[in-house]
Amino acid sequence: MVRVGILGGTFDPIHVGHLLIAEDARVSMELEEVLFIPTGQPWMKSGRALSPAHHRMNMVRMAIASNPFFRASSMEIERPGPTYTVDTLREMRHELGGEDDLYFILGSDSSDEFHRWKEPEEVLRLCTIVTMPRPGSLKHGLSAIDQSGSGNVVLLEGPLMDISGTEIRRRVSLGLSVRYLVPHEVEHYIRRYGLYGDREMG
Repeated sequence: MVRVGILGGTFDPIHVGHLLIAEDARVSMELEEVLFIPTGQPWMKSGRALSPAHHRMNMVRMAIASNPFFRASSMEIERPGPTYTVDTLREMRHELGGEDDLYFILGSDSSDEFHRWKEPEEVLRLCTIVTMPRPGSLKHGLSAIDQSGSGNVVLLEGPLMDISGTEIRRRVSLGLSVRYLVPHEVEHYIRRYGLYGDREMG
C-alpha cells in the first residue's frame, strides 16, 4: 500500500505556501510522495485568464526540484474540458489500483468552497482530505459535507501563511518584490518571461 498526497491548483504562480502545506502534510501523514497537479481549465475560475499551462508547469517543476518526495504531473493539463478533482481521483485510482491511499491536500481557501465542487461526496469516498484551516473556516465547506464523521477529513496544525497567487500577481504587476513569497527560481522565471506584467514576453 502506497500513501500518495495530491496538491492541485492553478499554481499561477506556485508559492512558498503551497510548498509548506505539502511538506507538512507529507511528514504528518507519512506520505511516500506528493504529486503537484496544475489545473487545466478550472471551472471555478472560468472568468479569469490563466497563464499558459506550460509556464505554470515549468514553475512547479522548478519549485519542487530540490525535494525528492515531490513530483509534478500534467494529467489535468492534458485532459480536455473543464478540470474536476473527482475525475482526477478516478483516473489516479485506475492507474494506481484500489489499495493505495490517496490524500488530497487543500488550503483553507479551497476547503471553504468544497461544498461547491463536482460530486463532493464521491471525492471524500475516493480520498482523504487533508487541510490546514484558518480560524472560522470550514463552516460551509468540508464540515457541511462530512457530517457522517467518516474520518475522511484530517485537519492539520501548522504554520498558517496568508499568501495568495492574487497578491503575488498584483505585486509583480506593480514592479514590487516577491522575494521570499516564491522560490528564487520561480521569481527569476516570472521576470524572464514577463508574467503578470508584460504578457507580450510570455
